[in-house]
Amino acid sequence: MRLILSWLILSVAVWVTSALLPGFHVKGPKSALLVAAIFGVLNFLLGWLLFAMFTVATLGIAWLLAFITRWIINAILLVITDKLTDHLKIDGFRWALGGALVMSLVGTLGEWIVNRATL
Repeated sequence: MRLILSWLILSVAVWVTSALLPGFHVKGPKSALLVAAIFGVLNFLLGWLLFAMFTVATLGIAWLLAFITRWIINAILLVITDKLTDHLKIDGFRWALGGALVMSLVGTLGEWIVNRATL
């Protein structure tokens, strides 16, 4: 149940991001569900690997600046998601960075609200 709830929160984050950023386009609510699923799978499969590679490549600085590193990795994963599906269109890497930031903020807020509601 927790996985489905996290997926729905991520879907809302994708949808809100597309509504707020003019360079981040999602076709519709169903597309937001699909994009969230693809992004979540990529994050699960590649997120830790990219984080490890960044940490080694920067001699540990990426680990010390984990928030910035995760932000950049999420932007990279959004670009990969864009390439894998036609349900998401990002106009450039700067929009991917903005999208990753907005999605993180909305997702964190959504998780916080759900956790408060279930206590």
